[in-house]
Amino acid sequence: MTNQVSSPSGSDQPLEDRVNNRSQRPTSESFKQFMASSWAADTSQLPAEDPAASYAAARRAKLSSAFPGERLVIPAGPLKVRSNDTDYRFRPHSAFAHLTGLGVDHEPDAVLILEPTDDGAGDGGSNHAATLYFAPMAGRDSSDFYLDSRSGEFWVGPRPTLSTMSARTGMPTESLEQLELAITKNSGPQALGGTRIRLLRAVDLNVEALVDTSRINTSQDLEASDALDNQLSEFVSELRLIKDAYEVAELRKSVNATIVGFEDVVRSLDKAVAHERGERVVEGAFFARARLEGNDLGYDTIAASGNNATILHWIRNNGAVNEGEVLLLDAGVEADSLYTADITRSIPVSGKYTEVQRRVYEAVLDAADATFAAVKPGLKFRDLHQIATRVLAERLSEWGILPVSVEEAMDPEGQQHRRWMPHGTSHHLGLDVHDCAQARSELYLDSVLEEGMVFTIEPGLYFKKEDLAIPEEYRGIGVRIEDDILVTADGAESLSAALPRTADDVEAWMAQLRG
Repeated sequence: MTNQVSSPSGSDQPLEDRVNNRSQRPTSESFKQFMASSWAADTSQLPAEDPAASYAAARRAKLSSAFPGERLVIPAGPLKVRSNDTDYRFRPHSAFAHLTGLGVDHEPDAVLILEPTDDGAGDGGSNHAATLYFAPMAGRDSSDFYLDSRSGEFWVGPRPTLSTMSARTGMPTESLEQLELAITKNSGPQALGGTRIRLLRAVDLNVEALVDTSRINTSQDLEASDALDNQLSEFVSELRLIKDAYEVAELRKSVNATIVGFEDVVRSLDKAVAHERGERVVEGAFFARARLEGNDLGYDTIAASGNNATILHWIRNNGAVNEGEVLLLDAGVEADSLYTADITRSIPVSGKYTEVQRRVYEAVLDAADATFAAVKPGLKFRDLHQIATRVLAERLSEWGILPVSVEEAMDPEGQQHRRWMPHGTSHHLGLDVHDCAQARSELYLDSVLEEGMVFTIEPGLYFKKEDLAIPEEYRGIGVRIEDDILVTADGAESLSAALPRTADDVEAWMAQLRG
């Protein structure tokens, strides 16, 4: 018997519609009328303005002052397909969340537009009037209510109306049906009386197509336009370098929930040791807390035991958790506002560090403590790394591991200590775990610290099992200690100080949690 390959059918059914072939949808008029009838009237009141709304308005005013006379387009982004017709849970782009104050309850495909006005005639005396465009809830008299499995209320639950979203954000709202006109009207070179557009790119391809088509139709230089767009991306990233009071409060919530998640992990260790993929037990314990108290994980959890702890971005988490190993847990809860914590602890699975494990742990802790003690306004951000790595280089030298002197290692032409501490010591933290990533170097790495900055301090030492440059007793040990730091007027506050850090405190904490 031979295998037969059928020839193309020539079907004219669009590919994107074929996902619905598994369903048998009633299309009769009587069914439509039936589905539209006998629903309780909506008696809900308009919601109060979100706590973030006034802060978001102040952020938009700063953005407005940087780009007078230009139309600014900030998309939230679309849904992202995970598998065929199932999507990942929606999360808007961080710049959109920052400028609207909206977190998880917002709709995909939304776009924030700041329309230029006469100087001072915009929102709050700014140079722009902001409008939020999104797809409002389809009425129950609409077939989308029960047919649209991606956005219909019957499938995905209640969605906001234009009026409810306006009440929450303090901004006018419009349907996405008006978006094309809002983006393209009177667009063109300013020299010819048109309105120049700046777009936050790499967020929504459909919005990019609208903007680029408009630019082509008005004979604008696309390469020059890309440069303008890049400046917008840069600015909205730098706008997050200093956190306002709302942001700091949300970060505190994220940190506190994360600390509870770490406690859950310690309680789960016996179960983790008993399972062949114990790292998954650890990962699952923390994820449950992230979903209970927040929106989600701020990033994929690193639950790395033994030699896996020497792999910086180990997120497979499919290894065993064995007695006598150090478990490196790097995890953060993302709040409903989308602000995330980022904390790491390296804990002894058995509840007690071995002599060598404690030696490594305390070296990393000394580096972290020295760095934190130096934090204050006016210190250069790049100095954080130099302070931490000098301490680590000194310890490596004391142990006979560093092949050169400490001074030679610290010289830019040396850096031998980086074999065991290859990453940076600090990064900004906020809506993104690595926040402000598009900021210019002079405002990030080469900046001076200012009150309101939030960043991590996270030195580590990673001694791989296969590393023959170190004594055997160190091999297979990876330690990182990471805390979330707020710069204050005269120093710093560790937002994560409530989570035990010293070796003795970690051991006592684990003993208490494990009964």
